[in-house]
Amino acid sequence: MSMLATLLEPTRGTAHVGGYSIRRQKDKVREILGYLPQDFGLYPSLTVFETLDYLALLYNIRDPSERRRRIAEAMAWVNLEEVRDRLIRELSGGMHQRVGLAQALLNNPKLLIVDEPTAGLDPEERIRVRSMLTELGRDRVVILSTHLIEDVAAVADTVAVLHRGRIRYTGTPQGMRETARGKVWELVAGNEELPAIRSKYTETALQRNGGQVRVRVLADSAPGPTAVSVEPTLDDAYIGLMREGDGGR
Repeated sequence: MSMLATLLEPTRGTAHVGGYSIRRQKDKVREILGYLPQDFGLYPSLTVFETLDYLALLYNIRDPSERRRRIAEAMAWVNLEEVRDRLIRELSGGMHQRVGLAQALLNNPKLLIVDEPTAGLDPEERIRVRSMLTELGRDRVVILSTHLIEDVAAVADTVAVLHRGRIRYTGTPQGMRETARGKVWELVAGNEELPAIRSKYTETALQRNGGQVRVRVLADSAPGPTAVSVEPTLDDAYIGLMREGDGGR
């Protein structure tokens, strides 16, 4: 993500954003790009408006009236108007992320890159941020980097799975689920049988019920006479792709 955002120089190879080289045309890339890193700092003693005004200057938006217009537009996109005069240190984690999204939208980018935008947020704020990203994706390309499968299911129409620097899958979320079809099994076993199951198969989910467990595993064939083939989820598919990337078990 940092390389695409032209913040980190590639050690080899190259990439193009909007037809511009991230090596040779950094300024052109930055003109069409908005970026929200996973970790970003804001000045706690500034208000939301003052923060965005300062960051707009860094985007080289010099005209005061144009700057105010861009800030108002960005705040409207992420529902920040009511807290424009609140200090950054008074904001919740979710509001903090909204300010981060707003700054990434100040230059009205054609491409928006967001890195783990829902990490550390409570469930309600995560849903809000995902909804915002879905709305923002109507008018621009949004690249979302996340380890949270529910974010992918809620937001993405195209998925790429990276493992150890290689792309293991690219396509639709439904197509990703299909990579695990026929390989996901559910079986009920005693607690004492669980270690043996885990030693043979890749576990993707587990439910305990008294002295028994309902365990979901990946296997090319039925892992036992009572095992039932079940519909794959994105979690199953993701774990399966990671397993294949590591050479299986």
